[in-house]
Amino acid sequence: MEQQTFESYSREDTLRIGEQIGQRAKAGDIYALHGDLGVGKTVLTKGLAKGLGIEEPVNSPTFTILQIYTTGRLPLYHFDVYRIEDPEEMEEVGFDDYIFGQGVSIIEWPEKIEEILPEGVTHVTIEKDLAKGLDYRRIVIGPAAAGSREKETR
Repeated sequence: MEQQTFESYSREDTLRIGEQIGQRAKAGDIYALHGDLGVGKTVLTKGLAKGLGIEEPVNSPTFTILQIYTTGRLPLYHFDVYRIEDPEEMEEVGFDDYIFGQGVSIIEWPEKIEEILPEGVTHVTIEKDLAKGLDYRRIVIGPAAAGSREKETR
């Protein structure tokens, strides 16, 4: 996948970008979401869920680590690993079963579990640029998006 850059000027733009990702998503796709607190990772995830046809409310699973949504054309496994101290903790939630399963996985704060991420992860980096407005977001999607350490597969 070639790296793509999108500009979002509102929450609605970010939702639409996520929806487009969800419409193209395939079973086994894994998206690693990079960005500071409040940058819009969950907003993008809500759009992705909509693109998968999921109509139930999508919230960040900060305290549960994993939320599972099964009402769309593919299941969505939404991980928020912000509170993980050791990547081995992911075994307790069945991480491998989900990311190697038949759904789409989205991982907020992937840098916390970087060493257990498989190859082929699509990195999504969301950044603010206050010079372009409070709601502006630059969204970079690709195998080695800015700010991520990617295992080279070329």
